[in-house]
Amino acid sequence: MSTTMSAAQRGLLTVSVMAATLMQALDSTIANVALPHMQGSLGAASDQISWVLTSYMVAAAIATAPTGYLAARFGLKRLFLVAITGFTITSMLCGVAATLPQMVLFRLLQGLCGAALVPLSQVVLLNSYPKEQHGSAMALWGMGVMLGPILGPTLGGWLTEVYNWRWVFYINVPFGVLAFLGLSAGLPNDQEAPQPRLDLFGFALLSLTIAALQLMLDRGETKDWFESTEILIYAGLTLLALYLFLVHTVTTPHPFVPLRLFADRNFVSGLVMVAVMGVVLFATSALLPPFLQNLRGFPVITTGLAVAPRGAGTMLAMFAVGRLIRHVDSRWLMFVGMLLTAYSLHWMAGYTLDVPISGLVGACVLQGLGIGLVFVPLSTITFATLIAQDRADGAALFSLVRNVGSSIGIAAAFAYQTRMTTTNHAYLAEHVTPFNPALAQYVNASGGIESSLGLVDVAAELQRQAGMLGTIADFKVMMWGVLIAAPLLFLFRRPLELTTSREPAALD
Repeated sequence: MSTTMSAAQRGLLTVSVMAATLMQALDSTIANVALPHMQGSLGAASDQISWVLTSYMVAAAIATAPTGYLAARFGLKRLFLVAITGFTITSMLCGVAATLPQMVLFRLLQGLCGAALVPLSQVVLLNSYPKEQHGSAMALWGMGVMLGPILGPTLGGWLTEVYNWRWVFYINVPFGVLAFLGLSAGLPNDQEAPQPRLDLFGFALLSLTIAALQLMLDRGETKDWFESTEILIYAGLTLLALYLFLVHTVTTPHPFVPLRLFADRNFVSGLVMVAVMGVVLFATSALLPPFLQNLRGFPVITTGLAVAPRGAGTMLAMFAVGRLIRHVDSRWLMFVGMLLTAYSLHWMAGYTLDVPISGLVGACVLQGLGIGLVFVPLSTITFATLIAQDRADGAALFSLVRNVGSSIGIAAAFAYQTRMTTTNHAYLAEHVTPFNPALAQYVNASGGIESSLGLVDVAAELQRQAGMLGTIADFKVMMWGVLIAAPLLFLFRRPLELTTSREPAALD
């Protein structure tokens, strides 16, 4: 694909790519708030309905890995159009699903079809814009990738409340049609190229690793983690398959993941940083809705509106960084972004059960600004020294690591929150005595601690306070994780070194 295309063609491609990216990114979180409504409609138990999310996540994670091979084998344009068509059709099927098995099957197919959309979108923009405009291109791409998961709960809650949960999936149809038409007209036809080899054994081992890890992370919380035989089996499979995959990769002449990618310092550093940002972005997104709904008592729509300002902060930062990146060292932009993100987490760690809306909005906007300042330069500098022929493989691995990082972050956040909630509940319960004047004053209106009504009030308040302390503990750990990871930004090569490095060749 040549970067010498008309402004109109580039604009059409950009809009189409944004539609495809936003469509797939939204579906990573938009269905979460609709699960209780799906459960009743599909006649599913509470532990069964989670498979609506699990099937999508596992399928998407597995299918992300071979994106580079499939693009080289069948052509970037052909693969992109097939992926969009499949994702749109399976979204409609999810909307009409009448039983839980149908929904799980359609979500699995939706994940398989949509996995390639984000990495292919990144490759198309990198190939369509000249190198000096890659920062602006990645700012546009990042809006879809970052805003989708942030705005998903808000849009999902609104659609579920105003219409019904099926519109959570129907909303993809207009995006899919727009993206298909735009890419059909804007992307040049695929050219014949040498057929790449597929390392089937390596792909099978990597797929098993990803599937077992995703299942372990997704079901660990409900199965009491390593007290469960099922989770132990998943963990064993993950470690065994990963070990065999690594041994196979370094010993076979044509590995599934090209080893030359890991010779690029910027690319490897980018993988580390995107995993960290995936943890922060998705773990915070997962923690805030339960806090607002279960502890603060906000309805679904209000919860969505309370976290939406984070998307506004991200969009503002991405608009600014698209211009700043040409004049300011990318590493310093990311460093400032990580400091802002860490401060927002410090702010959230000071939340109480009476935190005002202004406190919620302020911390979310600040975190959005920080994430936006990090993600655009990160997406740009990570691929700055990769040759164009490696971009598809690199983008697939970049998306895969981000998704795995987010899965690990969400699972670890909820596990740590549960542990700290239990610990704090036990500590607070020690102070529930008739001789505690503060407690006696609190339950006086209910008849005192000796009455059953008073004890019910105390038990409910203990659970709320312990849950608040558990959530705060998570925010503190994430804050320190961001601060510890910040110095790693300077493993990236300096911008002066990037400008003197070899210019990536454009794909024909």
